[in-house]
Amino acid sequence: MSERVNEKKKPAPADNAAANPVAKAKAEAAMPALGLTGMLRWAWTQLTSMRTALFLLLLLAVAAVPGSLFPQRPANPSIVTQYIADHPDYGKILDSLQLYDVYSSAWFSAIYILLFISLIGCVVPRAIAHYRAMRSQPPRTPARLSRLPEYGTLVIPADAGIPASDAIADAAAKLKKRGYRVDVRDDDGARPSLGAERGFLKEVGNLVFHTSLIGVLVSVAAGGLFGYSGQRILVEGDTFVNTLVGYDQFTPGTNFQSSQLQPYSIQLDKFQITFDRESKGKFGQPIDFKADVTTRETPDAPAEKQVLKVNDPVSLGGTSIYLTGNGYAPVVTIRDGAGNVAMQGPVVAKLQGDNYYSSVVIKVPDAKPDQLGFAGFFLPTAFVTEEGVSFSGDPELINPQLTLNSYFGDLGLNAGSPQNVFELDVKKLTPLNARNLDAGGITLAPGTTYTLPDGKGTISFDGVKRYIGVDIHHNPGQLYALIFALLAVAGLVTSLYVNRRRVWVRTGTHPDGRTMVEYGLLARGEDHRLAAEAEIIRGLLTEEWGLDSRTASQTAPSGPEDNGPAESVPNGASGDAATESRPEDFIQSTAGSSESKKDQ
Repeated sequence: MSERVNEKKKPAPADNAAANPVAKAKAEAAMPALGLTGMLRWAWTQLTSMRTALFLLLLLAVAAVPGSLFPQRPANPSIVTQYIADHPDYGKILDSLQLYDVYSSAWFSAIYILLFISLIGCVVPRAIAHYRAMRSQPPRTPARLSRLPEYGTLVIPADAGIPASDAIADAAAKLKKRGYRVDVRDDDGARPSLGAERGFLKEVGNLVFHTSLIGVLVSVAAGGLFGYSGQRILVEGDTFVNTLVGYDQFTPGTNFQSSQLQPYSIQLDKFQITFDRESKGKFGQPIDFKADVTTRETPDAPAEKQVLKVNDPVSLGGTSIYLTGNGYAPVVTIRDGAGNVAMQGPVVAKLQGDNYYSSVVIKVPDAKPDQLGFAGFFLPTAFVTEEGVSFSGDPELINPQLTLNSYFGDLGLNAGSPQNVFELDVKKLTPLNARNLDAGGITLAPGTTYTLPDGKGTISFDGVKRYIGVDIHHNPGQLYALIFALLAVAGLVTSLYVNRRRVWVRTGTHPDGRTMVEYGLLARGEDHRLAAEAEIIRGLLTEEWGLDSRTASQTAPSGPEDNGPAESVPNGASGDAATESRPEDFIQSTAGSSESKKDQ
């Protein structure tokens, strides 16, 4: 029986939809198609959100990690080639993923460009909104100031002769001197009030910070696109001309053009090193480097004497030339078996140990009938142990010595394959001199000559020169990156230490002649210094009207003409107006102000 009753009570679906129009509308409703325009608008909203910008910034940092884990082709292509050869199983896979060209790869550039667009999309709307806020008036005075986080009242005695209109004008003048933007309302009415706000620099600092980040991105991108860097070793007396063939190693930017190179020149006249000769723990350590150079901005420009020192670069043709290394370059003359000079000049010795203990490699491809090669060491101050091992005892040129092994055969230079000038591959060479051979090794002092075995020629040690290594950098965005970075720091500090605050003051006249004043403060966001600001404003008003701080908060008797419950109750007093502190009351009382809605 109960089942039949239930079946009768259960309405049909059609009858239910007819009886409830809302349910019928929901049943028939269909989601509209987003469309291409809607999809683009949604994508733009997502891209220009601050959350997306922070995510892209983190993603950019993560994407830069492979650049420090794997060798990069722009820095040293030969190392990348060797790395792929040493790791045939995954070397080519990494190359296909552009992990050897991280900072110019498609995926890194995509992240970079998206971050750039995202920041612009964040900053521009915020800048427009802030500009409108700065031009708008402060929000209207709330009906109940007692609902604000900081609230206080003051009572001006009747015998002071300060009506409500004058009191509100005095308060406006004090707040203006304190940096507030003030708007007085109903100054000729019974209850005049004012609204004041300050701290617009907080949002300005925020905008400067984000705009500066965009500037840093643009500056770094400009440096990567149009900049270049290179290295060159200069021996005393040598001249470097800023052309592509003048560099020992050159790393161009993505959009580099050879026309960017200004043909300036720099000649190393003399290089001086000062060694420590006083302290015991660091005796013999270099303490000062000084390179005297002669520069010309253009081939026709007059020569100029300059000094190049560590951390004190020379600027020429839009580039900065840094002193990065130094050493000795023994001057040798090598004659082949026919007595012809096959090589003559300084040979750069690569530092290997203490006291300028350096390795030397000499390749003589022009020697006849066989090419010659030499490998050994240069010692500025040679000492020999009891076991016959030579070492350098001092970095100065006190007893210079050149110790070499000699080889002959095919150096492999005719094949056109690049070789390291500081390494000699002896696998395909036949040794002439070595300590384990009957001929022994070659030991030369300045001014001496050694005759190679089997009539292969001679080698002479003519003297020693110094050399320096210089790094040459051209980065058109470097200065701008520094400026934007400083602006970003300044903007961040401003946004952290400046607070957005609003103050409202209302005055009214009591029937007994006293002027009743109440004020309230509100901060946009968290502001732990708001209470101190309220005390300062109270002190300024008390001083302006000559009030006694002990009697300034006296409460006037209640009456129909009073300012109302909230206006007549001082700080800490009991009563409905003071105890009911619901935030929604204040929200409703300022619902007409669009700016107040932003604060809530």
